[in-house]
Amino acid sequence: MFHRTADDRSERSRFTRRALLVGVAQVGTFGLIASRLFRLQVIDGAHYAPIAEDNRFNVQILAPTRGRIFDRFGETLADNREGYRAVLVPNLAGDVRTVVRQFASLVPLAAEEQERIVQRARRSSSLPVLLTGDLTFDQIARINLLAPQLPGIRTEVDRRRQYYHSRTVGHVVGFVGAVERFALDDDPLLRLPGLRIGKGGIERGMEEVLRGQAGHIKHEVDSRGRVVRIIEQVDPSAGSDIVLTIDTKLQASVLQRMQGERRSAVVAMDVRSGEIVAMASMPQFDPLHASLALTAQRTAREPRRIPKVRDNPMLNRAIRGAYPPGSTFKMAVALAALESGVISLRERLPCEGQFEYYNHIYRCWKRRGHGPCDLHRALKESCDCYFYEVARRVGIEAISKMARRLGLGVAHDCGIAHQRTGIVPDPEWKQATLGKPWLGGETILAGIGQGYVSSTPLQLAVMTARIASGHAVAPQLVRAAPGVVPPPPAPLGIRKEWLDAVRKAMTAVVNDDGGTGANARLESEGGKVAGKTGTSQVSRMSSERSQNELRWEQRDHGLFVGYAPAASPRYAVVGIVEHGGSGGQSAAPLVRDVIEQVLEADPAGKPAFEGGPELVPRQLQKSSQG
Repeated sequence: MFHRTADDRSERSRFTRRALLVGVAQVGTFGLIASRLFRLQVIDGAHYAPIAEDNRFNVQILAPTRGRIFDRFGETLADNREGYRAVLVPNLAGDVRTVVRQFASLVPLAAEEQERIVQRARRSSSLPVLLTGDLTFDQIARINLLAPQLPGIRTEVDRRRQYYHSRTVGHVVGFVGAVERFALDDDPLLRLPGLRIGKGGIERGMEEVLRGQAGHIKHEVDSRGRVVRIIEQVDPSAGSDIVLTIDTKLQASVLQRMQGERRSAVVAMDVRSGEIVAMASMPQFDPLHASLALTAQRTAREPRRIPKVRDNPMLNRAIRGAYPPGSTFKMAVALAALESGVISLRERLPCEGQFEYYNHIYRCWKRRGHGPCDLHRALKESCDCYFYEVARRVGIEAISKMARRLGLGVAHDCGIAHQRTGIVPDPEWKQATLGKPWLGGETILAGIGQGYVSSTPLQLAVMTARIASGHAVAPQLVRAAPGVVPPPPAPLGIRKEWLDAVRKAMTAVVNDDGGTGANARLESEGGKVAGKTGTSQVSRMSSERSQNELRWEQRDHGLFVGYAPAASPRYAVVGIVEHGGSGGQSAAPLVRDVIEQVLEADPAGKPAFEGGPELVPRQLQKSSQG
């Protein structure tokens, strides 16, 4: 009896210990669960709540309509046309590969393209992937009819860019293309399939204005991703329309005159307002073709490129062509020297056909020399030796300062993208760029616009307009909104007598005997042209042999800068003919003919397009896209 009692007690003791252990384990387990729930709901609740909401809600980005582009008289240059496209939302599709294969039975897709779509869908399961664009109405109908068999696929309105007068204004307007790379802080709008952004010209320079603001639709979805109801809808705000300063008809006339030149550029500018009425580059290019070539969906490994052709027609030489300005730079050197006091208007400097500096000979273009020259004659006959000596006296720092004051060496914020800044050199620039000290001989070369100096036709047009007007005119390619009056340009701060002396010499260049720009002389009653010739040396051979003996690519570039009427400046025109030889022979006749066209058209003297209701900034209008 006693033995049994001891066994019972032992058994009861073991049971108690086991129960205690189980109880402790249960308490510990529930404690861990409670702790985890507390952390999820209280401590980390702010972090996980939005994630839970994202699983419940689906947000669809709505693309805005891109703004239109007009010329100064209301001619449409860029607009939008509607089409249809199909996109795939991967996280609503289930088996993506099967859905894509089913879609390809309705709309033909190559096997390689199907595989690319599947791979893109795997990389970005929450963002729509473009399947194809330019769908016909019959294709749209078949896709919508079979929608239950195509989960995750939807059809959308697709707005494609349409260009008009595209070959005439292609370099100015530019084109659009697909977004190639994304950054973490990019606008979510840029991740929409098939979205096109500006790739060049005004389309790129005014991208933020033309693009508009995205809208969105917020859906509540069930566990299978099906839409239950619309929670919120915000319509997109369309991009603003833009009116350019360009006169399309004048631009067409200028390009017609340039047809005989293989590679050339012309810029015509209103000297009072800075409005650019014509900006032409040869050879021409059509933005519609470029836009279509870049519209196709790209991949990181297989980007589609526009094939290169002879003379690079996509290059806008008016803003991207950086050339030694040659003797057109001499006005900047002259004004720097006058302001520094190292020369006077009447001082005469010798020219015997060559200039010696530290045992190095720098030659004048006129090998026999010009004889003693004052500033007027030196500019009229473009005496190199005169400006060698002037540059030596004034120094590169003063020359560079004046050149930048006249608009050289900077990219002008006028709405167009991808401008080159050119080079206005000084010792700091050379040390930072080449890691070498400045040499005196480089100042001598800069005195005639050679050496490191380079500029674009647009910059030379700004320089010419500033000399003609005496004000810091800034170039404009986009007209101000109706009712907005831009402030007048500030004075340059250069003494009037010095500007008048340079203007008088520029008038003599064209109209007096012995001037190098006689080929720019107007035969009409439009008034006199004031200008300056320039020749940019391309190779050393051009100084040893005549231009006709050289291959085309070895010949010098010809430049001419001018304004008219000389007595009351209205328009500045700059022309460059690549490998055209002497500026007086190649560029001067071109600029003369363009000046005649500009004076006859007089676009700045006619009422410009102010627009009606259709030109109200379109971000204030409701978009119909949904």
